[in-house]
Amino acid sequence: MSRVIGYIIGEATPTRGFFISVEPPRLGQYVTMEYDGKTVLGMVQALVSGSVSLSEDIHDPQVVERIRRLEKGKDVYVKGIISILGDVDELRIPRVPPSPGMEVKIADRETLRRVFGERDYASLRIGTLISHGDVPVCVDVNRMVSRHLAILAVTGAGKSNTVAVISDGIIRMGGTVVIFDMHSEYLDSDLGGGRVNPVTPILDPYTLSVWELMQLANIRPDYHVQERIFRAAYRNAVEKVRGGGDPSRFLEYLKESLEEQSEGGEEGRRERRSDVAAVLNKVEGFEEKYSRIIRPGVGGIVGRFRLGCANVIDLGQVDEDCADVVVSHALRRLLEERKRFVVEDGRGGFRHPVLTVIEEAHILAPTAEDTLSSYWIGRIAREGRKFGVGLCLVSQRPKALSANALSQVN
Repeated sequence: MSRVIGYIIGEATPTRGFFISVEPPRLGQYVTMEYDGKTVLGMVQALVSGSVSLSEDIHDPQVVERIRRLEKGKDVYVKGIISILGDVDELRIPRVPPSPGMEVKIADRETLRRVFGERDYASLRIGTLISHGDVPVCVDVNRMVSRHLAILAVTGAGKSNTVAVISDGIIRMGGTVVIFDMHSEYLDSDLGGGRVNPVTPILDPYTLSVWELMQLANIRPDYHVQERIFRAAYRNAVEKVRGGGDPSRFLEYLKESLEEQSEGGEEGRRERRSDVAAVLNKVEGFEEKYSRIIRPGVGGIVGRFRLGCANVIDLGQVDEDCADVVVSHALRRLLEERKRFVVEDGRGGFRHPVLTVIEEAHILAPTAEDTLSSYWIGRIAREGRKFGVGLCLVSQRPKALSANALSQVN
């Protein structure tokens, strides 16, 4: 039988109630209340201790000593705030608040097991409650992938360990995970009993979008003339490949188109020739700078993902601009392939639902800047549920993380 530790007092709302304690609880302790025909779970969110006799208006220590001898702590009280989490069966917030005078009881182990424990085959154990070491904490894998999640905590709090536990469990269930590894932490891990597929971030330029290529070539959105010149060359190169050209020669076609733009036009268009030359220099520069990343003819990155594995994309050796392109490209192609699978009734595309883990999400999807990755993170946050692409954002700086992406995580 659960013991009563206090009573609801004052005004309450469906999500919060104030209580005065009979027996002081601990901060973060789980409690239950019976109302609206349900057993409702809550958590002690705040506590305050006070005394009727020893108020803050007392300024003489000797008065305090005399009152202490007389009262002997009899008039000390503890009040607190309960955050209402929902009924224990479905975790839905009741539509009515708890009534004043209602009993507040300590949540027993059986109640906590009903809420946090294993429910069906899709339950994944990720640990135990700190307050009750014998109560397992499980999450529903299907809901996690379809509704997305965020792992937010300070450095050293165990974010990577949580990612590892979740990924390991999903892989052992036969699921597929893609981890964008910003610090090369997971390459040598034993996720899923060793089912780790290291994916080197090698990109085929023909599979990159015009935006992704422009970022690698350092052609910024406010470089309007250079952008227009590059787009024209990009279109010509794509048309040449689609007309029967060799996809592995895409960059050659791109540079040939730029050279044609430089040679053509009216006499005296030195300014335009100068702009074309600048774009051509940038294309050749990014070929040299990212020679380890760009490999014509290698094909799409999604084709290197393995089903039932932790596909770890190692971003530890690339700069942030390149990491942004790799993440954007992989998310874009993965969503496209999952859409294709659904539209074509399983005849094509990527066959398995997948959880994507974005490490250092505040770098790839920052609040103060529009990045290529933030766009596709937002798209997956909005559309991924329909096509079996889940999203896990990992960050130690949630204030720096895009509110648009974070708002879709529930």
